[in-house]
This record gives sequence, structure tokens and C-alpha cells, in this order.
Amino acid sequence: MTAIPTFTGDANPYGGGDPYADYRTADFPFTHHANLADRRLGAGVIAANDEFFAQRENLLVPGRPEFDPEHFGHKGKIMDGWETRRRRGASADHPWPTAEDHDWALVRLGAPGVVRGVVVDTAHFRGNYPQAVSVEGVSFPGTPSPEELLADNVKWTTLVPRTPVGGHAANGFAVSVEQRFTHLRVNQHPDGGIARLRVYGEVVPDPAWLAALGTFDVVALENGGQAEDASNLFYSPATNSIQPGRARVMHECWETRRRRDRGHDWIRYRLAAQSEIRAIEIDTAYLKGNAAGWASVSVRNGENGEWAEVLPRTRLQPDTNHRFVLGTAAIATHARIDIYPDGGIARLRLHGSLTEEGGARLAERYQTLGR
Repeated sequence: MTAIPTFTGDANPYGGGDPYADYRTADFPFTHHANLADRRLGAGVIAANDEFFAQRENLLVPGRPEFDPEHFGHKGKIMDGWETRRRRGASADHPWPTAEDHDWALVRLGAPGVVRGVVVDTAHFRGNYPQAVSVEGVSFPGTPSPEELLADNVKWTTLVPRTPVGGHAANGFAVSVEQRFTHLRVNQHPDGGIARLRVYGEVVPDPAWLAALGTFDVVALENGGQAEDASNLFYSPATNSIQPGRARVMHECWETRRRRDRGHDWIRYRLAAQSEIRAIEIDTAYLKGNAAGWASVSVRNGENGEWAEVLPRTRLQPDTNHRFVLGTAAIATHARIDIYPDGGIARLRLHGSLTEEGGARLAERYQTLGR
């Protein structure tokens, strides 16, 4: 496996023009996973010890951070990120912060799961970024308050040890802890600013909750579904097609580039667990001139199962939610949507319930990863 690129030290002071011209970034091997800290999944920054210059909530804002060199307020430069004040020592004889001094923010993951990688983005923080960062995780039942999470008896697990980072850079860290987490604590040593936080991983739903729901969307990201592969990701990620809610704009959909051949595009999904599918929705909301012309849906049961078509190639309308009730329920662990010849869809919903086998396997994984 290729080593994760690392960035350290200051970036150059902003000299005008494109603020991203000297931004340091790389292709990280874990970003194909879902962002567990996505606001669309319900993630939030629920507390921070300091946010003097810039609000903690900026950490999870979708899209890249923006920079306005003329934007100042009563407290100083206004940054698109989370920024704390400068730490000082205890006295004139010791004006420097101690080695243990640090600032922190508590992040509630939108969907609890196994973390595969973290990106701490210091875009536009060129000389005011933290010297180092660390990230810890905990699995806490229910909806705990910040005070409950910070109690002395709560045991936090290190996901990213204290590591130097660079300014104006995407600092990526692979995580290898096989455990389910609900909350993270992001630490910056000793102080400074972080523009964005992205937490990539696999959703691990609570099987008792899914069992209580009975019928639910078995491919939804928040229920543990995954977009495993896709033919084309030119305009947007395939994961968009299983996000919560309806798309509000076209960039929240899955859209492919225009084909100039006789092929077609597709997405392959892994379901939450083995499920019985009884109904399908294909939504083309906000895709008015770019909607797929036709679509079909196939499923398979098991990694080596044969694909079976459950919805034949069907004409799609732009900006429309299409609903189909299956004549016979389909037992499956995977699904695939094929669109013809190209274009996109906003959402795919596969309504059904876990089989007895699927529920048992999901419960076993949930217990193995811990609560």
C-alpha cells in the first residue's frame, strides 16, 4: 500500500490571486468510503473548549473552505474554519504553552461506524494552523451531552496519535481500529485553526433499530448500505444516490459524463445485510436535461451469486420520482442499477426488510465491533 503523503510546516503567505494555487493535497486511499461526519447524515460539532476567532460548526460545512482576504471582524481575520485564540503560558518567566496544552472539539458522527481514514484540512490556515493534531473516538449509547462524553469514566480510543501537520494542506491519516464509534474528539496542539474535518468509514447500524423499523430502505447509507463501485464518477460520487432525503440541487445527485460510445453506466451496491426487497424508487430530482433515459435494477445473493434482473429496462422521466412494486420479493445482499446510455439519478431506494440470516449476521458484526 502506498504511504500516506504528509505535509508539515507553514505555507507561503497569501500573495493574491487564486488562494488554492499553492494548496497541498493528495489522493488518499480511503476517500471512497462514506463521510461519517456528513451533516446530511446528522453529524454535528456539539462542543469545543474555544472558538474565539471562528466557529466550530465550520468544520463540517460541505464543500471546500473559502477565503476572503478583506474579511475582518472585531476579533480579527474571519476564517472559514474552526480557530482558537493563541495560548499563553502561566507567567512572564514561562510565556509559552506547555507540551500538554491543546484545544478540542467534540464531533457527533452522523452515522456510527468503523473509521477508515480522517482528513484534517488546514486550507487557508497558513501560519495559524496547529503544530500537531490528534483524534480520539468513543462509542456511547443514546444521545449523550458534552458533559457526559467528557466525564472521567469515559474511555477514549486513539485513532490518530499526536502528529505534526502542515498549513494550507489536506492532512490525511489512515485508521486501522476495528471498532464502531459514535463520537470523535479532535485535538489541536497547542492551538490554531482547522478548516474542515472529514471522517471516512463504513456505517454500522444498530440491528435492534432496523428490526424495530421492519420495512426500511435497505441500501440507504444511513442504514449501512454502500456504493461499492461505479462506471463513472466524473461529476459526482455514487454515494450521493443513497444519501438521506431528496436531492435539493443537481450536484447532490449522481451524474456521469456524456458517453460517445455504445456502452452504459452503472452503480453496484452492498446492502445493509441480506434483505428481502419488495419495492424500488428511482428519483431523478433536479436532473432535467441530464437524467438517465432508461434504467434497470438487478440483484444478487452472496458475493458469488448470479445477477438477476428485478426491474427490466424502464423509461425514466426527468425530475421525477419513479416507484415500482415488485411482483415477487427479491432476496439479495447486493444490487446494481444500470442506466442507459448515460446521465444520472438522484436517489435509489430499495424498500424491504432484513432476512433472518441478514439480521443475525448484522447483529454479530455489531457485537464484534462493540457498542
